[in-house]
Amino acid sequence: MSDVMLELRGVSASYGAIQALQNVSLQVPRGAIVALLGSNGAGKSTTLNAISHLIQPSHGEIHFDGEPIRKVPSEEIVRRGLVQVPEGREVFKDMSVRENLELGAFLRRGRKDIAEDFERVYAMFPRLKERSEQRASTLSGGEQQMLAIGRALMARPRMILFDEPSMGLSPLLVEQIFEAIQRLNREQGLTILLVEQDVRLALRVASYAYILENGEMSLQGPSAQLKNDPAVRRAYLGV
Repeated sequence: MSDVMLELRGVSASYGAIQALQNVSLQVPRGAIVALLGSNGAGKSTTLNAISHLIQPSHGEIHFDGEPIRKVPSEEIVRRGLVQVPEGREVFKDMSVRENLELGAFLRRGRKDIAEDFERVYAMFPRLKERSEQRASTLSGGEQQMLAIGRALMARPRMILFDEPSMGLSPLLVEQIFEAIQRLNREQGLTILLVEQDVRLALRVASYAYILENGEMSLQGPSAQLKNDPAVRRAYLGV
């Protein structure tokens, strides 16, 4: 069994004539939290969407748990255990909390296992249990983020891609969401690739980080090292 859960080798992707990614390579070790950082428009979300096959890369290789997935359909990628929590939550607002969670398990069979996962999600996010019959549109932004994470967990993943989980949330809710992310890694052993606008917070929770600029990888290293890098401190940490 490889120690690398996810690997990108020379991945490029375009939106029409616009080159969004150019020769991007990265590795996420099994059981690690790795951050993917950069300014708006740097290509972070495009990288996650290429991994999930929401867009088709033009070049390069993507391997999940040692197997190529660049040409694998999105639903099969989820079935293999790789799930994305999208930017902006993207919950189904006209459906109830419980119905949203049920959709996370739509590829699974086994009522007993699914029922156990409902209880696991509700134990992690008690607010969702309190609001299980409410429409998702009535939830706060933080509750919707909890729901998006819970929906991903219902697929019983081995790895989660988080796209800007702090976006639009108060500092208190951000801390709660990031504590949940760390618990998923620490207690359930989930491997995590984290795209996050709050660079200081991302470097605090991740062991390793990559920095994208204009669709190309510009810098990488252990988080502790990047925190002290003069270029990172000037560009992203405001010091």
